Amino acid sequence: MDNDFLPLMGTDYIEFYVGNARQAAHYYKTAFGFQGIAYAGPETGVKDRASYALRQNKLTFVFTSALRPDHDIAQQVLKHGDGVKAIALQVEDAGNAWKATTRRGAESFMEPAVIKDENGTVGMSGIKLYGDTVHLFIDRNKYTGSFMPGYQPWESGYQPISTGLLYVDHCVGNVGWNRMNHWVSFYENVMGFKNILSFDDTDISTEYSALMSKVMSNGNGFVKFPINEPAEGKRKSQVEEFLEFFNGEGVQHVALATKDIVSTVSELMRRGVEFLKVPSSYYDELEGRVGKIEEDLEPLKELGILVDRDPDGYLLQIFSKPVQDRPTVFFEIIQRKGAKSFGKGNFKALFEAIEREQEKRGNI
Repeated sequence: MDNDFLPLMGTDYIEFYVGNARQAAHYYKTAFGFQGIAYAGPETGVKDRASYALRQNKLTFVFTSALRPDHDIAQQVLKHGDGVKAIALQVEDAGNAWKATTRRGAESFMEPAVIKDENGTVGMSGIKLYGDTVHLFIDRNKYTGSFMPGYQPWESGYQPISTGLLYVDHCVGNVGWNRMNHWVSFYENVMGFKNILSFDDTDISTEYSALMSKVMSNGNGFVKFPINEPAEGKRKSQVEEFLEFFNGEGVQHVALATKDIVSTVSELMRRGVEFLKVPSSYYDELEGRVGKIEEDLEPLKELGILVDRDPDGYLLQIFSKPVQDRPTVFFEIIQRKGAKSFGKGNFKALFEAIEREQEKRGNI
């Protein structure tokens, strides 16, 4: 089958370009329960930046800052604020992944390279995506170190316990007006993905604003990328607000999977992570809409967790407020009980909650 020209084993890591990587790393350890695993910077021979790699189960985040103001990393942070730079995908062969995608029209970000240290070798390559975002292809089957060459193990006496986050469920990109189909065909033609779900402005709209979304998935379903674009509405949509404050297209949110959303969200809230709230009336109609679920409704209502059902089962989800001052990147916490969809039944309640926050910021 032709769509196997780019076999993906999942998300290897997500790299954020930030203003202060040391403090960002501390925040994600403290608030989200990541553990520090590796560091790269002047002490490891990397002279222009500092990077901190953090892990929780199969979830790896890297936070990188420039050490000089004229560096392109500093310029991107100036333009976008703290945000996702790279979605790194695990492959068998980074060279082959680069050849297969550039041959199909992708623009190269990083030509194939093999980096090595005493723990083995890692293959890397990369292609450009929407805005300043990139996909990196990583093959690490010949590497036994903590993260990758150029990094040293990050020894820290401060390792907060996990909040139960497991892996990246999906990663959502916001693109400009009438740009969604361009990126849908990029994923289809360049990466062999399929469009598994589409939502238009009749599905995703409130009294004031609307957006369009298509969900792209690779062959084995390990990697899924919904892509949003704004749609006409009476006022400014959340996608328009993102595009304005991010100063271009980029990753809007990363969805993190858990096996027990009630305990994960309770712990995240205890550590100061703030979430969007829906009106309590949402729960009055819940059973009529999604039927019986295994969870007790009271804790869901107390925490503001949303529920939706599809033909395969149901899911529980909740969305954080933006995690930086610009109203851009946020996180979704998701627990799937069979459902393969993305919570279409919650869109209206969720977007009205987002609009209430936009209104407070004067951006609607």
